[in-house]
Amino acid sequence: MAKHKVGYLIGSLAKGSINRKLAKALVKLAPPELEMTEIPFKDLPLYSYDYDAAFPPVALEFKKAIASVQAVLFVTPEYNRSIPGGLKNAIDWASRPYGKNSFARKPTAVIGTSPGAIATAVAQQSLRSVLSFCNAPQMNSPEAYIQFTPGLITDDGDVTVASTETFLRNYMQEFHMFIARVLQVLPPNA
Repeated sequence: MAKHKVGYLIGSLAKGSINRKLAKALVKLAPPELEMTEIPFKDLPLYSYDYDAAFPPVALEFKKAIASVQAVLFVTPEYNRSIPGGLKNAIDWASRPYGKNSFARKPTAVIGTSPGAIATAVAQQSLRSVLSFCNAPQMNSPEAYIQFTPGLITDDGDVTVASTETFLRNYMQEFHMFIARVLQVLPPNA
């Protein structure tokens, strides 16, 4: 299969985020055909349409980073039964101004971890709704709601539970196949 550049966004801005650990694990477990690159967004100001005529340099760089990848992986926690405000703000920047949506036709996948039993299920549904409006094709299966327990993933991204490691490796393989299918039938924006 062909190689694909995948950008990933980590919904939590916290340095010690368990979703950052999950992202590290996913990068390690991704098939070699996926070239994984984090797309940071912590320095973006709050979006306002007042910027539409002249985006600040940090927002232009963010949109450029998304344009440079063929697919996007969202790794997000759940805040108050939804996605973190910083992640929503980043999506708003990337999808604006009208007619310049960076997510249109870009294959996406959503995953997240939380200590709770249902993990990030509600946040992921909220994010899927936003991505649908952004015309971003989504990998709907397998779904991945990872309940984080102490020691599940090391700071270096090593998964310590064999069944979880196998699941995450398969998830990334499925994402690779999904990207290939989408790009085969739906050309990216020119």
